[in-house]
Amino acid sequence: MENPQRLHVRSRPGKLNAQWVVGFVDGEGCFFVGINPHPEMTARFQVLPEFTVVQHQRDIQLLFALKKFFGCGVVRRNHGDRMAYRVRSLEHLSERVIPFFEEHPLKSKKRVDFSKFRKILRCMNQGVHLTEEGIERIKAIASTMNTARER
Repeated sequence: MENPQRLHVRSRPGKLNAQWVVGFVDGEGCFFVGINPHPEMTARFQVLPEFTVVQHQRDIQLLFALKKFFGCGVVRRNHGDRMAYRVRSLEHLSERVIPFFEEHPLKSKKRVDFSKFRKILRCMNQGVHLTEEGIERIKAIASTMNTARER
């Protein structure tokens, strides 16, 4: 039996439109920065920025379409029946993802997290994450991302 809520979802998306990508990421995307202890790193921490979009495996074609659209990233199993499109490369984030969302701004409150994410990437590109003071600065910014805000 077909799901009536999914009757108009195309099984093979065509070329993605920039505004469609913005809307989709507004609803389903996440800009995240993980900061993990790593004693072998200069500042004893590793900073791991990530742009992610998660979907049920039935819509995996959308994730592959995003990968093709941005020209980078990977599609992997996230958890159970969920799949994820992820971009973790500092170069790809800085040269593809960030410029796209600067040119095509997000419409939801997710733009606040994007702005903080962009600020952290700029810090990393300047080597700020290689000092203990820089790690503290990045931690302070990252701790305010993806929090439950009034919607």
